[in-house]
Amino acid sequence: MNTLTKLALGLMGQLNPQPPLGDATANLALPPPRHRGGLSLMEVLRQRQSQREFAPRALRKQQLSELLWAAAGINRPALGGRTAPSAMNAQEVLLYVALPHGLYRYEPAAHELQLAAATDVRRVTGYQDFVDTAPLDLVYVADHSRMHLVPAAMREAYAYAAAGAMAQNVYLYCASAGLATVIRAWFDRDALARAMGLGADQQLLLAQTVGLPAVAVMLVPASRRR
Repeated sequence: MNTLTKLALGLMGQLNPQPPLGDATANLALPPPRHRGGLSLMEVLRQRQSQREFAPRALRKQQLSELLWAAAGINRPALGGRTAPSAMNAQEVLLYVALPHGLYRYEPAAHELQLAAATDVRRVTGYQDFVDTAPLDLVYVADHSRMHLVPAAMREAYAYAAAGAMAQNVYLYCASAGLATVIRAWFDRDALARAMGLGADQQLLLAQTVGLPAVAVMLVPASRRR
């Protein structure tokens, strides 16, 4: 669906998700992420970029596992510490994954995806046309009920900072793994909140599309791709 059609449907309050493509299982177990390999930090910083053309092919489960762990996974189990910082360790940013067969929320402790809605909400995650067919769209949502130690006037700014750190982790993983990604903030917030079933204390922050590049020009050496 093109941008003008989405804008028109949004004005009419009719920008809605699609039926799922396939079965939406309640829980999607992920393989353990591999913590070794990939490119050096300086090399992934050199290759970090935004791309807006995606092949429709789904990511491998291992790639999905490592992508989500990079964004919001637990890297210090004894402390429950995450790969991205949050003010006062509130961990207020929830990570949702819009897949063709359903909308899922990533649960770091179990390292699994839990079904949030048995619909395909990808086209509602942005006005851009590529979000409809890319294999997945991440959605960053602030749960302000988790921020009771943070002054109310600062909660939105802190949540955006945390989401930005998570999104940059995704960029770095994608650069290392030969994937394409772009962060986005242009979407119909009312339509997306409705499609996701968000509560009053939950705020949409950012979205981010991830997939294989449409043009298979890989800067990552073949021997190091994962």
